[in-house]
Amino acid sequence: MARQKKSEPKKPEPKKIEPLAGEELTQKVKELGNLSKEEKAKACGYYTVTKNGIERVNLLKFLNALIDAEGIELDGKASTNGRGGRSATYRVTVQSNGNLLIGSAYTKQLALNPGDEFEITLGRKHIRLKQIGQEGQAADAAA
Repeated sequence: MARQKKSEPKKPEPKKIEPLAGEELTQKVKELGNLSKEEKAKACGYYTVTKNGIERVNLLKFLNALIDAEGIELDGKASTNGRGGRSATYRVTVQSNGNLLIGSAYTKQLALNPGDEFEITLGRKHIRLKQIGQEGQAADAAA
């Protein structure tokens, strides 16, 4: 005689939580006032329920959605050469031979060409480069 298995009651599937975005998100955050970030994130739908029934707050997604909703642009403008690579840091180091190399990222941003000339002025804690134009015009480029 075959033995029948007792059917275990199925756990109800957790309903899919749709997190708030845009204007709805900013309004809800303002309404929640003095709650913690985690509590605000959960109230706005930025959490998941694990298989064990534990709720996990997705704080990073919440904060990113809030930044997007406020229209804040954290990513800088795209690289002008379109090839990716390292971005300009606006910091240079004196090389072992004493040279100070500026680099092509900066010369491209300033639309400089080979042969362009500069007048160098030394200050107490700065170096000023003044571009000498072909027609006697000058454009400042502080280094």
